[in-house]
Amino acid sequence: MDRYTLLRELADSWVLLSLVLFFVGSCVFALRPGTRALHRDAAESIFRNETRPVETGEKEAE
Repeated sequence: MDRYTLLRELADSWVLLSLVLFFVGSCVFALRPGTRALHRDAAESIFRNETRPVETGEKEAE
């Protein structure tokens, strides 16, 4: 058996299986129960400490 055939069989079976398991595990980790507050905090973090928008012509570091 040459190298190409061996690597192709490996990629068709075990590597594909491991990548599918990694993808499913990543989805389960991201969507696990109890992380809604963490996701909401991350989504709203760009709006933190902002009392009003910067007007045009106004310096931001005043």
